[in-house]
Amino acid sequence: MLGVLADFGDTSARSLRLETLVRLRWLAILGQAASVVFVRWGLGFPLSQVGCFALIGASVALNLLLRWNFSTIHRLDGVHATLLLGWDVLELAGLLWLTGGLENPFAFLLLAPVLVSSASLPPRSTALLGVFVAVLVTVLAVWHQPLPWGAVEAPLLPPLYVVGIWLAILLTLSFSALYAFRVADESRRLADALAATELVLQREQHLTALDGLAAAAAHELGTPLGTIALVTREMERELPPGSPLADDVALLRAQSDRCREILRKLSSMGSDADAYYVRLSISALVDEVITPFRDLGPEIVVACSGDGPEPIGRRNPAVLYGLANIVENAVDFAQGRVGVTVTWDAADVVVTIDDDGPGFASAVIARLGEPWITTRRPNGEDAASGDEAGGGLGLGYFIAQTFLLRSGAQLSARNRSYPDHGAVIRVVWPRARMESSSEAIGSSNFTTIDG
Repeated sequence: MLGVLADFGDTSARSLRLETLVRLRWLAILGQAASVVFVRWGLGFPLSQVGCFALIGASVALNLLLRWNFSTIHRLDGVHATLLLGWDVLELAGLLWLTGGLENPFAFLLLAPVLVSSASLPPRSTALLGVFVAVLVTVLAVWHQPLPWGAVEAPLLPPLYVVGIWLAILLTLSFSALYAFRVADESRRLADALAATELVLQREQHLTALDGLAAAAAHELGTPLGTIALVTREMERELPPGSPLADDVALLRAQSDRCREILRKLSSMGSDADAYYVRLSISALVDEVITPFRDLGPEIVVACSGDGPEPIGRRNPAVLYGLANIVENAVDFAQGRVGVTVTWDAADVVVTIDDDGPGFASAVIARLGEPWITTRRPNGEDAASGDEAGGGLGLGYFIAQTFLLRSGAQLSARNRSYPDHGAVIRVVWPRARMESSSEAIGSSNFTTIDG
C-alpha cells in the first residue's frame, strides 16, 4: 500500500520548516490549556484535569526538546514531519477521549494536522495522516469518557447523531485535504514553471548584454593598444638596418594592429550589424524556425500567402524559441507531415502549425497552457492510443506560450476535423505590432520580450 501511495507525488521537492510546526503547536497548546481552565473553573464542569494537563505537558516537552536540539531553519523531510503531525493528532484525540469524544464540539480540530500536511507535504504523508485520523475518529465515536457538563445531567445524544458527526468529519477530512492539496500543488507548479521561464529570460538578457560588454572592453583597451602601436613605430625607426630585433618589432606592431581591428569590430557590433540579421520577414523567420527540424523524419511543408507586402519585423529570440517549441512538438508526434502556413493581411499576421499525428487528448487540450501538462510516458513515448494519445506539451509549451503572449500574440489549439487527425495550433499577431521602424523599436514584437 505504501508503494502505491508513494506514486501519488514526488517527495523530494516538498518539506516543512520545523519552526512552523513548533509555532503552530504552541498556539494549539495555549488554546487547549485555556479551554481546559475555562471549562473546569469558569463553567465548573468536571473533567480529568490530570489527564488533560499531562497530554498538554507532553506537547510542551516535545516543543522544548525540538527547539533545544534543532535550529529554527531546520527543514523536516516527509517522514519526520508526518510523525510530528501524527503526534498532534494523537494528543488531540487523547484530549477528546477524556472530554466526550465526538460529542465534544472541538472534535473537528482533528482536521487541522491533515490540512497542514496536504498544503506542504507529499500526498503519501497526507494519505497516512488521513487514515490515522479516520481510525481515531471511529474509535472516539464508540469509546470515550462522558461529555463534561454542569450540575445537571449531561445530555444523551442519540447514536444516529453521533454517526452523523462521524460521517461529517470524514467527508470534511477528504474534501478539505484534497482541496488544500490541489491549490497548494497548482501554486507550487506555477511557481516552478515561472522560475524556469525567468531562467530562460535571464539567459537571453545575458546574451544581449554581451554586446555592451564588448563595446566597453574595446573602449578600455583602445588607449593602451594605441600606445603600444606608437612605441613599436618609434622602435622601428630607431633600429639600425639589419638589426636582429627588427622582425620581432614588426611582429609586435602587426599583432597590436590586429588587436585594434578586433576591438573595432566588437565595438561596432551593436551599431552596424547586418540588416538581414536584425530585421526579418515573416517567411525568413519561419524558415529559420523550421531549419533544425527538416531532417528529423516528417516532411515539413511551408506555405506563405497574404494580402499586400510581406510584414517585416525585428528579430526576437523569444518569438523564435516559442515557434520552434511548437514545431518541435509537432515533429515529435507527426506520422509523416507537418504543415506551417503563414498568412497576412492589413490587420493580422497568422502562423498555423499542424501535423498528422494523433492529436491532443481531451484531458490535455482542456488544460493546454498550464505548466507541467503532458501525456508523455516516462520513456518519451506518447500515451496510449485513442483518447489518451497525443499531447506531450508540458513546461516547454508553457514557456513558449508565455514568450509568444508577451510578444503580443494570441494562441489557440484544437484537433483537426474528422476524418483528418492531428493537432493544430494557431498564432496570431496584430500586424501593427510586428512591423516596426527603427524609431519605434519598443513597439515591435520582434524587438523585446515584453512587446
